[in-house]
Amino acid sequence: MNDEPLLRIEDVTKRFGATLALDHVRFELQAGEVHALMGENGAGKSTLMKILSGNIERDSGQIYMDGRAIDIRTPLDARAHGIAIIHQELNTVPHMSVAENLSLGREPRTRFGVLDRRRVRRDAREKLARIGSDIDPDRPLGSLSVGMQQMVEIARAVSEEARVLVLDEPTAALSRAEAQQLYALIGQMRTAGVGLIYISHRMEEVWQLADRVTVLRDGGYVGTGLMADLTPEDVVRMMVGRAMGDLYDHPRRTTGKPMLSVENLTGDGIGPVSFDVHAGEVVAMAGLIGSGRTEVARLIFGADRRSGGRVTIDGRDSRPSGPHAAIGDGFGMVPEDRKDQGLFLDHTVEINIAISSLDRLSTAGVVHRAETREAVLAEMKRLHLRQNAIDLAVKALSGGNQQKAALARWLMRDSQVLILDEPTRGVDIGAKREIYELIDELAKAGKAILVISSDLPEAIGISDRLLVMREGRIVHEIQSSSATEEDVMAHATGTAVRRVGASEGVEA
Repeated sequence: MNDEPLLRIEDVTKRFGATLALDHVRFELQAGEVHALMGENGAGKSTLMKILSGNIERDSGQIYMDGRAIDIRTPLDARAHGIAIIHQELNTVPHMSVAENLSLGREPRTRFGVLDRRRVRRDAREKLARIGSDIDPDRPLGSLSVGMQQMVEIARAVSEEARVLVLDEPTAALSRAEAQQLYALIGQMRTAGVGLIYISHRMEEVWQLADRVTVLRDGGYVGTGLMADLTPEDVVRMMVGRAMGDLYDHPRRTTGKPMLSVENLTGDGIGPVSFDVHAGEVVAMAGLIGSGRTEVARLIFGADRRSGGRVTIDGRDSRPSGPHAAIGDGFGMVPEDRKDQGLFLDHTVEINIAISSLDRLSTAGVVHRAETREAVLAEMKRLHLRQNAIDLAVKALSGGNQQKAALARWLMRDSQVLILDEPTRGVDIGAKREIYELIDELAKAGKAILVISSDLPEAIGISDRLLVMREGRIVHEIQSSSATEEDVMAHATGTAVRRVGASEGVEA
């Protein structure tokens, strides 16, 4: 590595009122390096990156590029210095075309001063070609998958000759194929001398990609190390200040009668699907994005209309006309997209937790406020949510705490069957451990829990039994204690099918 880093951040401090968000933080990045930035939610990663990208100003400290002090006060300043950031929540205009998004802020004009649409399309093709993408520049951006939209943002950054690229949880919503494409692109940018700051909670991903890691905790700098010299346990200890032990460790569970029974369930592109989840059991549903896992959950919960089949809960038929009826039957569901489907972002934490239990906390339509508040505070305490957050808008919480609020709703409702779709997506390692412990506690209390997870180590580690889906059907069932990632992926992709006779295929 060169003596002088491409980017150096020295003693950056930032306060929001009485809260010290960053306390003399330092960080450096070499050209052609992938440097992971890790820490729990609230550690200061996002604040530091907002300062680097010009969205907020630092109170003190200095930023250097190539050894020269630079001043970043606005996003335009950051762009001028060759700094680009790909946010977890994409900064794009969905109703505009791919080409229009790629030219935003730098629209070419004809000699008459009007937008040169032909050049916009031509430039877009060139920008996409630079990252090896054949995305149609005329397609509306919103019609693309999240992964493809992300590629468009990266194409824009590369076309602007970005020298520092920040990737914030870039694979959180990507399929395995899209993630592999991103990894290849990161390799190309590294070869071209771009410095990449990589923010992720996925340990295996960080070890695959990064050269070094810097850890923040509670707004302060903890340390920096070479990936080759560290273990995941070392990094977790730096992040949380203590050893975490086996993240997925749980005692052998004792299961009871079938609490959820699904028989020949069908819906749009789904089924027939049949499976049981017993009282006290955690069943994980794995498969590629688009395999039908979420769709099955929505059919059970009444969010989508089923075309056939039977669902029973504790022996009672459940044919909900919608989620409200499913809740009355004893179901609770934390959806994949907690912000759009699981939470009322502008409402308080209290309202978000209490909303599904108000029928039990009211008389003649009048809510018992004191009783409600007491019940909400009890669930917040159980989930280690600070009590003074009860009156905050839930959007003010970190991702991990938002997920806890979504879970608290169903704890308060005391649902018999819990469906948890991607329960730890975008959640830090400490919050993950707390959610896993909560799942285990609920199983011990006799709840039936169906977990949908794209994180295979998680799906295998926290469950008793694993169901693998492909093309709308369950193609494989296995005890989690004997499952391997390779086996699960083989069935999820169809490569575990062996030939029987001339044309019959069955799962191996």
